[in-house]
Amino acid sequence: MKIIPAILLLTAILVVSFAPVKRTDPLTLYSQIDRTSAPNVLTKAEKDKGWNLLFDGKTTSGWHGYNLKSFPDCWTVEDGILTTITKTGKESQDITTDKIYRSFALSIDFKVAKASNSGIIYNVKEDPKYKYSYETGPEVQIMDLKPDQKAGLQSLGANYGMYVAKPFPVKQTGEWNNLMLIVDGDRITQIMNGAIVVEFDRNTPEWKKLKDTGKWKDYPDYGKYTEGKIDLQNHGTPIWFRNIKLKELK
Repeated sequence: MKIIPAILLLTAILVVSFAPVKRTDPLTLYSQIDRTSAPNVLTKAEKDKGWNLLFDGKTTSGWHGYNLKSFPDCWTVEDGILTTITKTGKESQDITTDKIYRSFALSIDFKVAKASNSGIIYNVKEDPKYKYSYETGPEVQIMDLKPDQKAGLQSLGANYGMYVAKPFPVKQTGEWNNLMLIVDGDRITQIMNGAIVVEFDRNTPEWKKLKDTGKWKDYPDYGKYTEGKIDLQNHGTPIWFRNIKLKELK
């Protein structure tokens, strides 16, 4: 008589295990951001949808230097913008969120100058054994890109070293662009200026092959962590960020 309940329990477990994962539509998340409002301000509708500000336009609250306890002096807040003052052209001190995130949607405006190089790095692990945030965290490439330039694994909008960005409307150098990065479990979506440019699932055979044979083959902990901090890269060139909004996904 105890066999039937056990079979029913097993059936229920199998149904739950193989049920499709419910994900939030990326373009629905993109549409929740009011792009006509003043910078660094949440509208009531955005608040009601669960969005939060990661940068208030005035202070560096919520941020610190990667693997540091304080905020580095190579970054500053200027006219409601987070920007670097490093001009070496070499890798310098990144800044990272105080808080750890797992599944989220991030909307951020960025502006580049000629030859700018930066990135948005996520699922970052802070530990003295890692010199750079990209040793653990995947990166959305931010850089200057001419309209006629051929896209590559290290071009604007790419998931750096892993996936090339599809074509999208590129703003002129000195104009504001928008990135929305959606990390929904193992599903990653990158939206540039309203166009989905990269979509993939982590930890698939394809993803593991790209990791093990490409740029990241010598970085064993790259993409290892399913939660972590969000990092803004300082590559020693001018870069500007504002309107940094985040929504945690359940």
